[in-house]
Amino acid sequence: MKIIFYISLIGKTLLMFLTKVGIFSRFIWKIISYALKGPFYAKTFFNQLIQIGFLSLPVVGLTAVFTGAALALQIYSGGTRFNAESVVPSIVAIGICRELGPVLCGLIMAGRVASSISAEIGTMKVTEQIDALYTLNANPYNFLIIPRVFACIISLPLLTLTGDILGILGGFLVGVSTLEFNPSNYLLNTIKFLELADVVSGLIKASFFGLIIGVLGTFHGLNATVGARGVGTATINSVVWSSISILAANYILTEALFNK
Repeated sequence: MKIIFYISLIGKTLLMFLTKVGIFSRFIWKIISYALKGPFYAKTFFNQLIQIGFLSLPVVGLTAVFTGAALALQIYSGGTRFNAESVVPSIVAIGICRELGPVLCGLIMAGRVASSISAEIGTMKVTEQIDALYTLNANPYNFLIIPRVFACIISLPLLTLTGDILGILGGFLVGVSTLEFNPSNYLLNTIKFLELADVVSGLIKASFFGLIIGVLGTFHGLNATVGARGVGTATINSVVWSSISILAANYILTEALFNK
């Protein structure tokens, strides 16, 4: 009897997993098909660009500045036996642009944006506002989902680029004021070792992270169950799965971009 119970449990778990995969795949297919068919609500898209991108600048900027400053101190403490004045600027710039900039920006946006999108759409679902869109002949995917996904894809690289600049600035301020580096040498070493490919690779990562945040935030919001608890659960799931997916995608993209 125990064997039958465990087999039944495995079967139910597998069926539940496949059902979730099917629902998510159907959701992705609808996004692609409706995005190609139109219409595209430009006003909603630009509103989301402001909400997702512009209003996230302060938190992304502060995080990047302090991360760059802390990174400079950490590298200096381990690089004093070498030529620290050339090691610190190069590693700070490369580390921020390749890895820390896009990943930290992605995780911050997962907490701020994915949760907001999921809570907003989830609330609209449980209060039947999404059903009202159907009665008004407005497709929720075109009106709610696609503008938010596109806004995330565009906003994340721009925020990451801003974060890269501010992160390098944070390292520069610490290097000049606290570590007493020569400002000209610091800037020259940054420019010397930082390549365009380092910046572009981080922006490519950020675009994928934006896609992940937009898709998972809207997916969990649209599939929220009835009640305040259902909306809360959807919000938590959107943040958790967005963060895990960003870290997993970061490894895959790093392997693809830098494994030569």
